[in-house]
Amino acid sequence: MSSFSARYGYKNNKEVEITIREDVPQEFRDFLIQLLYDIGFTSTKLREIFCRVLRKSPDNSNWSEPYIDSEVRRLLRECEWFKVYDILERILQVIEEQPYNFKGEELRTEISNFFIEEGYGWKISKSLIEMRSNESFEVVVQSAKNNLSKCQHTTANNELHEAIKDLSRRPSPDSTGAIQHSMASLECVAREITGDRKLTLGEIIKKNKNLIPKPLDQAVEKTWGFASEYGRHLKEGREPSFQEAELIVGICSSVGSYLLKLKKDNIF
Repeated sequence: MSSFSARYGYKNNKEVEITIREDVPQEFRDFLIQLLYDIGFTSTKLREIFCRVLRKSPDNSNWSEPYIDSEVRRLLRECEWFKVYDILERILQVIEEQPYNFKGEELRTEISNFFIEEGYGWKISKSLIEMRSNESFEVVVQSAKNNLSKCQHTTANNELHEAIKDLSRRPSPDSTGAIQHSMASLECVAREITGDRKLTLGEIIKKNKNLIPKPLDQAVEKTWGFASEYGRHLKEGREPSFQEAELIVGICSSVGSYLLKLKKDNIF
């Protein structure tokens, strides 16, 4: 049965600021254990998964459920924060392999809600844990990925996916890689839209004056210049920040979606 708040549509409509990225507080570890029991896992199965991911040997002296449960909770309590997400990804893979044995959708929903409501900078994407940003960024990027997929722009879609992966890398995001891949995605779309498959994005914008409305074309061209300097021709001491990379990924996603709509509506 769904909860009271879910049944009647009560929820916190205010976007919670993301404050937790490189950490997994004890509250989430406790929440995860109980949730895993609720969706069908046993302590024995969890110990098997936890020990495999953490490269630990199970304590064979623990043979009854209460003792195995204590061992499982200790393993999760004492492991590094990023290992918690390694364990969660393995859990998601097990659910995909055995979909009828566990309530996978309940797990995804509960964890997604927890991340959003408690300000965690992560999300579940299929069987992976990826970086989550503010709501507006998420909407823009997801819309771009959906549009690219519908239009069968496989290369551009893959490049955008790689950009998100680079932003999600820990302990250090690959800001340079995120900029490179997001600009490559936009460049792929621009080439397909215009048919100029050998030109760079900067050259395409200069050649096709009506591709992007003025003066927005200058903004996109300058974004291309920034990406070339900080993403392609990086100099010592000039590595872009996470915030700058996130901004570029958002811009590329928005402009890419705009160009795809031009093609769909036969405007260009």
